[in-house]
Amino acid sequence: MLHSAEFWVAVAFVIFWGILFYNGVPGKVMNQLDSRGKRIGDELAEAKRLRQDAERLLKEYESKRAAAEREAADIVSNARDEAERLAREAQEKMADFVKRRTATAEAKIAQAEAQASADVRAAAVDAAIKASERVLRDEITGTTAASFVTASLNDVRTKLQ
Repeated sequence: MLHSAEFWVAVAFVIFWGILFYNGVPGKVMNQLDSRGKRIGDELAEAKRLRQDAERLLKEYESKRAAAEREAADIVSNARDEAERLAREAQEKMADFVKRRTATAEAKIAQAEAQASADVRAAAVDAAIKASERVLRDEITGTTAASFVTASLNDVRTKLQ
């Protein structure tokens, strides 16, 4: 048995483990494993906390983004409404401007027609007076006739105008 290799391997194995236990290696290994496990647990807890913070920030930014999108949509809607209102106002002002210009033009036309009618009437009166004056001069003679014609013509002139 002392000559067997298995025996000496077993003895070396027992001595090796004895030295390990004597020096407290299993306790140190356990402490190392425990500290490493604790460190890994702490890292996992930190990772979990960071993940929760990231999720919270993500939700916060998503809500802010949604609010910004709603605000942008409101701004676009308000701008569109304002543009439509301004277009309507401009169209109404243009229609009012055209209406006033048309009324002014119609008033000028009516005034021109009235003036033309008055001018034609005055010309007709002058022509009638001159024609009447010629006819009366040719037929009535003397100073009384001349004064009578002049008075009548003045009377007719004032009544016709």
